[in-house]
Amino acid sequence: MSKVYKLAVTAADRFVPSKLRPLWEHEAGPKTIFFWAPAFKWGLVIAGLGDLNRPVETLSIPQSASLAATGLVWSRYSLVIIPKNYSLFAVNVFVAITNLYQIGRAFKHQQSLKNKQA
Repeated sequence: MSKVYKLAVTAADRFVPSKLRPLWEHEAGPKTIFFWAPAFKWGLVIAGLGDLNRPVETLSIPQSASLAATGLVWSRYSLVIIPKNYSLFAVNVFVAITNLYQIGRAFKHQQSLKNKQA
């Protein structure tokens, strides 16, 4: 751990209420990367939700497919590692769901274009 991070955690340690102490001290709590990686990954979910308003013609199927696959793989991984990381599981389930929905939108659009041509 970097010295700056250790100083920040030590400083924050004094202000954590006793009721939140179990979360703070948890193996996947805010003192570890196991907490911060999923926290920042919610940005992908927010971006995916923003893309729901995007015109279907501009969606990237390969990008959505890779994000959906990543979400599914990491969802599984988060439940087999020790300690189990439920926040990582939750964010990856949402990444997978939002991108599977986008793939569905794109597929439905392509099918409607094929039907118009036929």
